[in-house]
Amino acid sequence: MQYVTLTKLVEKMKLENLTPEISVKGIKIHQPDINRPALQMAGYFQHFEATRLQVVGFVEYSYFEQQDENRKREICDELMSYDIPAFVFCRELEPDPIFREQAVAHRIPVLSTKKTTSSFMAETIRWLNVKLAPFISVHGVLVDVYGEGVLITGESGIGKSEAALELVKRGHRLVTDDVVELRKVSDDTLIGSAPDVTKHLIELRGIGIVDIKAMYGASSVKDTQSIDLVIRLEEWDKDKEYDRLGLEETYTEYLGNKVVCHNIPIRPGRNLAIICESAAANHRQKKMGYNAAQELYARIQNSMAGKHDEDEDE
Repeated sequence: MQYVTLTKLVEKMKLENLTPEISVKGIKIHQPDINRPALQMAGYFQHFEATRLQVVGFVEYSYFEQQDENRKREICDELMSYDIPAFVFCRELEPDPIFREQAVAHRIPVLSTKKTTSSFMAETIRWLNVKLAPFISVHGVLVDVYGEGVLITGESGIGKSEAALELVKRGHRLVTDDVVELRKVSDDTLIGSAPDVTKHLIELRGIGIVDIKAMYGASSVKDTQSIDLVIRLEEWDKDKEYDRLGLEETYTEYLGNKVVCHNIPIRPGRNLAIICESAAANHRQKKMGYNAAQELYARIQNSMAGKHDEDEDE
């Protein structure tokens, strides 16, 4: 089962640990959703998602502060009897001494953030959704070309890394070479990233490992990128019929998400970088509502209709 450590969440969201006697190491978060324990403080525990991160905002804080000491202890005893990963107090609210005391007794960390409750929840859910999304690793190269995430795939040694290097030299950005980690963050979006071991590195046969960030600067690399287009490189087959118009889109599927895919035949003299650039620009045009293939088809139809009218006039 996938998880995110509480340590990483603390680092990412810059949270302060208000219970330093409790270590956040080893605590795991398995769900991207979070919970505000207002109903639980009022005594309703049915359908309580205790395994979620518990966020305390001004509403929960105000309600708890209005209770007498005995009721505060009752709330804490029942609430903290569950296996909760951590509490996060927003707006730098100071937890009640009884709440903190009971949290320490139950070994549940209490954290604090300066952010408002809504902004902290939105940012945390978005980040956790990415980190906990279903993911697979595929063999290929991911490059940001004109803002479009282009995943270049194909057999080993066909020229994927060389194409990526040429694209970087032309001003585009490398995300990852050789291994692409794909995460499904929604039914429409796949996010690609590099494994930590190979981040910013490219392998070129005959040369070895090249550090793109060191050679071309920080503007030549990117940590993550959505997958907008797949270019599948393959050896040229003279007996195979290749699409020359592109009237109909072809797709490939990753984690249940369909992505537009172009099969590009490789032969000496074809510039892969220019082909990838053109494919990305053409895909972007299609998303903006212009399809060159359909424009050509419309011109041919109009031309044929015009000739037909001339023949009738004669």
